[in-house]
Amino acid sequence: MPRIGLSDLDVFPLSLGGNVFGWTADHDTSLAILDAHAAGGGNFIDTSDSYMAAAPGNKGGESETLIGEWFTSRGSRDATVIATKVSRHPEFPGLSAANIQAAADASLARLQTDRIDLYYAHFEDPETPLEETAAAFDAVVRAGKVRYTALSNFSPANIEAYIAICTANGYALPVALQPHYNLVHRNDFEDHLAPIAEREHLGVMPYYALASGFLTGKYRSAGDNSETVRSKAAGRYVTPQGLAIVDALEEIGRGHDASIATTALAWLVAKPTIVAPIASASRVEQVADLLAVGRVTLSPEEVARLDAVSAWTPPAS
Repeated sequence: MPRIGLSDLDVFPLSLGGNVFGWTADHDTSLAILDAHAAGGGNFIDTSDSYMAAAPGNKGGESETLIGEWFTSRGSRDATVIATKVSRHPEFPGLSAANIQAAADASLARLQTDRIDLYYAHFEDPETPLEETAAAFDAVVRAGKVRYTALSNFSPANIEAYIAICTANGYALPVALQPHYNLVHRNDFEDHLAPIAEREHLGVMPYYALASGFLTGKYRSAGDNSETVRSKAAGRYVTPQGLAIVDALEEIGRGHDASIATTALAWLVAKPTIVAPIASASRVEQVADLLAVGRVTLSPEEVARLDAVSAWTPPAS
C-alpha cells in the first residue's frame, strides 16, 4: 500500500469520504458503507469536524460521530487510518491555538479514539498568524493527540511559508496536502501545487476526485439526475470536452473491466505524489467501484490519452 508522504501511514489507494455521513447517507447506511469499505480492503477514511453542519437539523460533527460509533461497535480503530480537519465547525471556526486545541479534543471525543492519524488545517484563517497555527499543530502532535498534520485549501505561498515556519522552529512538518484535483480540474494543482508536493515529499489526497459525480458517467446532459443534491455541480462539466473525457474513460475502463469512476480514480493514482483520491459513497453498492481502483493500473499510453483529452489551456488575459 502507498505511504503518505514522509509519515509511516500506509493506506489503501482510496480514501473513503465521510462528507455524506449524516447527510445523504443516514445512520444505518453510513455504518453499512463503512462495513463494506473495510470488508473490501479499505483502511483510510477522510472526514471533518464540520461535516455536515450545513445539512438541515445538523450542528456539525455528525460524520465524526458516526465513524466513532462504527469504530466502537466494530472494534476496527487500529486497522484504520482516520483523517479529520479543523477550522470550519460552527463552534470552532478558524486556526487559532485555542481553537485547534479545543477542536481536536472535540473530534477525539466524537471519533471515540485517543489519536487522530492525520489532522488537516481545512481552510486558511487570515485572522490568525501562520506562526500561531503551526505552533498549535505542533502542540497537539507533542501531546499525542495527533500523529501527523496536513494542509487543505492553502495557497502555494502559504504552504511554503507554513513549511518554512515549521522548519525554522522544529515544529511538526505537514506530510500531506488535500487539493481540488481531477480530470476536469487539473491546472490549479498541476501548475502550482504539484511542484511543492514533489519538492517537500508531501502525499496528496485529492478531493472532488469524481467531480461531484460527473466522472461516474451519470451526467451525459445538463438535466441528467437533476434530482440529486450534486446535479448542479456536476452539470457544469457537461461540455463537449467533458463528455469526450467520459467517453475516453469508458473505453479505457472497458479494457480493465472497470467502471468510468474506477478509471477516473486510477488516472489520479497514476500521477506523481497522489496517494489516495477521496471519494464518497451514499449507497453501499457504490463502494465496490471505489475500491476497484486498488486493482486497476493504467498503462502509460492510457494515462497519456486521458492527459491529452483533458488538457485545458486558460485563455490569454
